[in-house]
Order: sequence, then structure tokens, then C-alpha cells
Amino acid sequence: MTADSPDPAHARTPPDPPASAGTPESPGPAATPGSGPAPAATRRRSPGRVAFALLLPGLLALLLTYALPLVWVLRMSLNEAEDGGVIRQTLSVATFTDVLGSSHYWNVIGQTLELGVLVTLCTLVVSYPVALFLARTTSRWRSLLVALAVAPLLISSVARTFGWMAILGTQGVVNKTLDGLGLTDTPLHLANNLTGVVIASTEIYMPFAILAMISGFGRLDPALEHAAAALGAPRRTVFRRIVLPLTLPGVLTAALLVFVLSLSGYVTPRLIGGGRVFVLATEIYDEAITALNWPVAAVLSVLLLAVFGVVISLYLWAQKALEARFTGPGEARS
Repeated sequence: MTADSPDPAHARTPPDPPASAGTPESPGPAATPGSGPAPAATRRRSPGRVAFALLLPGLLALLLTYALPLVWVLRMSLNEAEDGGVIRQTLSVATFTDVLGSSHYWNVIGQTLELGVLVTLCTLVVSYPVALFLARTTSRWRSLLVALAVAPLLISSVARTFGWMAILGTQGVVNKTLDGLGLTDTPLHLANNLTGVVIASTEIYMPFAILAMISGFGRLDPALEHAAAALGAPRRTVFRRIVLPLTLPGVLTAALLVFVLSLSGYVTPRLIGGGRVFVLATEIYDEAITALNWPVAAVLSVLLLAVFGVVISLYLWAQKALEARFTGPGEARS
């Protein structure tokens, strides 16, 4: 090896990195303010703003179609009606006093509650077996059967009510059939009374009850029934101890829906009742449209809203009691 030949070790030594490049010992330049991703707090706030923007149209619609009319009804109930349909603007509870002191309006409230209870009980009794069958069946025709169960909703309640008038009337299908079979001598009074209203309302609200029950039967597990049957429990015990408790949430939901609909129903009590069944819905219409007594109609509307509030409170209490029974008091309260 000559003196002017390069040293092999020196030749293999890599060159020093440039001073501008960052190394583990000397990191590169720090990020300048304003560069890089946004702070975490800003990123967390943006989804809330987007959600509020999406909810804003619905909130405005509820404000215009529900909150403001409700405030107007409350304000109208504090006015007083004079002769000729004149409304005197004032802030008085005299209309409330007159309504609550009248035996006629108390009879109307009582008949409204009676109708709601009877329709709810009859609808639950008739709809429960249908909903239970649709919830438990594994047939390939299940979807078609569910569609058939709710198909009456495609027809107006007015048309169905007129159909029940033709069925329950003195010369209707029921009386003609019974007379033809020789089972009755005189026609049965199935229309123009509370009985006809209950029968027609039960059929009209059945699809709502069936849908509510099917959606509320989520806790029902066929494996629990098979296990109870394998342990020797008879069918009656299986239904009473397993099926009925697990389906009660759906029954409660259906009861609330049907009761509220029956309280606020107008068409069926008016047509089937024939002017002889007085409920709050028909009385509100008569006071507002026929008698032009808007303060009294507003007071009756407020009373109907109060009944709704009591019913919903009872429903929430019953729902919590059921949850406490299934999950335990501690978990239900949490």
C-alpha cells in the first residue's frame, strides 16, 4: 500500500449529516403556532354544533305547531265569553270555576274516562293473542301476516266508522243475521250508545295496539319457555310466570297509546254515538264551533291535557315498577 492510497477504514466512514437535519440528539425545529391539527376541545365541540343544527328545524316545527298553540289555548281559557260569541279579554279563572262547578261537564269527563278504560281493556284482550302469535311465529308468511294486521290503517277511520254504522244499526248486518236465525225478536241496540262506540273503537285501535305490543315483546325468549316446559311446568304456569311478565312492557305501551287515542277520538263517538255519547272531544267541538264559546272549549282542552298528564305519569310509574321487578330496585333507580 502506497502513501497516497486511501485508508480503507477512512473510506468506509459515512459523511456527517448536515446541520439542518434533525437527529435524536438534536430534534428539528418546533412547530409554529397555528400549524398542525386543531385543539381537542374544538374538535369535541363541533359534533355538538352539528347535532344542534340538525335538530333546529324540528325544534322550530314543534315550537310553531305545538308550543305556541298550547300557550294560546291556555291564554284563551283565562278569558270570558259573553252573549253572541263575544270574547272578553281578561285574566280570570271564572270560566274554570263555571266548568268545574257544572254537573254536566263532570258527567262528560266521567263518560270520557269510562270510554277510554273500556276501549283500552277490550282492545288489549283482542289484540294480545294476535300480537303474541306474530311475535313468536317463525313462519315465512310472518311479514305478510304483520302487514295484514296493520292493513286497516290504510283506510280512513271515517270510512271504517261508517262501515260499523252499517253493521251495528237497527237494520244492520248483525241484527239482520240474528233475526234471520231466529235468535232475537227485537233488534239489539248496538248503535247510538256507548256500546257501539266501544265496539267500533276497539276495531279501529287494534292495529296500533298490535304494533306497540310486537315492538315491546323484546324480552320474550322462546328458550325460557322450553326450559320451563322441560322442568315440568304446565302451559298455564309457563304463560302466567314467564310469558305474561315478559310481555307486560309491551302491553303497558299499547294501553297508553290506545287510552290516549280513545280519549281524544272525535269521529267514532260522534257518528256511532249519534249525539247521545258526550265525551270531551265532541264537547270541545260543540263549544268552539256551535256555541262559539271558545273560553269554555279552551278550559275543556286544558282539562283533557291534565288527564293526559295523569295517565302518562301512571304509565311511567308502572314502567319503573316493572323495571324494578326485572332488574332489581338498585339498577332500576340508576
